[in-house]
Amino acid sequence: MRPVSKTVVAFLCVSIAVSAADHPEFKAKPASSYANKQTSENVTIAVEQYETDEQTKEPFGKVNPFRHGVLPVLVVIENKGKDAINLNRMKLRYVLPDRTKVENTPASEVRYLDGVQRPKTVNAPLGGLRIAKTKPGPLSDWTIEGRAFSAPVLAPGETASGFFYFQTSTSAAATVIISGLTHAGSGEELFYFEIPVK
Repeated sequence: MRPVSKTVVAFLCVSIAVSAADHPEFKAKPASSYANKQTSENVTIAVEQYETDEQTKEPFGKVNPFRHGVLPVLVVIENKGKDAINLNRMKLRYVLPDRTKVENTPASEVRYLDGVQRPKTVNAPLGGLRIAKTKPGPLSDWTIEGRAFSAPVLAPGETASGFFYFQTSTSAAATVIISGLTHAGSGEELFYFEIPVK
C-alpha cells in the first residue's frame, strides 16, 4: 500500500475545515417550542417547513433546496414515555389542500434531482415517479443527507430530529401525516399524527 502524502492529508483537512465553516452546526429546538406540533401517548412531534433563504441558511448554507424544487420539512420527535419508540418504519406524507398526498424523496436521491418539481404522489400509476440517477445536480451538497432524519429508535426521555424532503409546492393549508411509529417492547403502533403546517 502506498503511503498518503502529507500534502494530500493537509488538503483534506483544509477542505473539511472550509466545509464546516460554510455550514455551521445545526441544532433543532425542543419539540414543544414549535408552533406546528401534536402529542399522542407521551410522544410529541413538531414539524416546520423551510422555504425562504433566511430559514435554509443555517441548515443548508448557500443552497436553498426549495429554490430547486425540493421542500425540506424539519421533524422533531420527543419521547416522554416509558418505552422506546421504533422509528425505522416511520412514513411521512405531505398532504395538499386538494388531498393530494406527496411522499418524501429519500435524502440519498435528492442529489440527482435537476431542480424541476415532480411530485412523487401516492396515487400515481406504477407507485409514483422514479428518479433517474445520472450526474449529481445542484442539491449534491453534503448537508442534504447530513441533515436528514436518520434515528431508527428513540429512547425514553430522548429527542431526535432531521429533515425529510418533498418535491412539492407549499400551502398554508397543507398537513404532514406521520405514521408507522411503534412501541419497541410490544410492537404496538402509535396512533398516526396529522400536523398542519401553517
